[in-house]
Amino acid sequence: MAGRVVLHGMWASPYSKRVELALKVKGIEYEYVEEDLKNKSEELLRYNPVHKKVPVLVHDGKPIAESLVIIEYIDETWKEGPRLLPQDPYERAKVRFWAGFLQQQLFEAIFAVIKTDGEAQERAGKEVHEKLKVLEEGIKGSYSGGSPFINGNSMGLLDTVVCSILGAHKIQEEVLGVKFLDPEKYPTVTSWVTALAELPLAKETMPPPEKVAGLLQFLRSKALESAAA
Repeated sequence: MAGRVVLHGMWASPYSKRVELALKVKGIEYEYVEEDLKNKSEELLRYNPVHKKVPVLVHDGKPIAESLVIIEYIDETWKEGPRLLPQDPYERAKVRFWAGFLQQQLFEAIFAVIKTDGEAQERAGKEVHEKLKVLEEGIKGSYSGGSPFINGNSMGLLDTVVCSILGAHKIQEEVLGVKFLDPEKYPTVTSWVTALAELPLAKETMPPPEKVAGLLQFLRSKALESAAA
């Protein structure tokens, strides 16, 4: 598919990272524009006037916003290369359901742990484990082979979402002092995340651990300051 491809993103955004992963899985050449979210570019505001957020993919001058929408657009537009979603409608529906669960419930629960302390953080941590238990049982029930790789060792949409949310779990655990992934409690999810993290594509795309740790510490400090004010 001809046409210039530009991705407006931010280095630490899990939403941006999953789109980067999808583009690389497909082998699509693209230009990357790093956005300063405190001083957003005129292009970003023009391309995404509703949410004013990253990521935005601009294909041949046409902007597409929202990470999951972008990934589906990529899969439907560039037919060559590995599929990011299954061809079967029911299998596609399962991928969309679990992607929504990961984003709307698990990610929000983890973010609550980042923003809280003491008893509130303990409650948020329990919420994360409840969501992980649901994910563990759901993946085992939905995918007979365990983790839902769509093309052997190739990432699909659901893999990019998992990688963007849980790929840095060790850093999150270290900074927050809260254990998320337990191989005894969540063997399927843990092995899935571990396998994804070992893929060369993930290693080259995910941000450096020290930068992630620094950002988490900054976000946590700012959130706790605001709560105490």
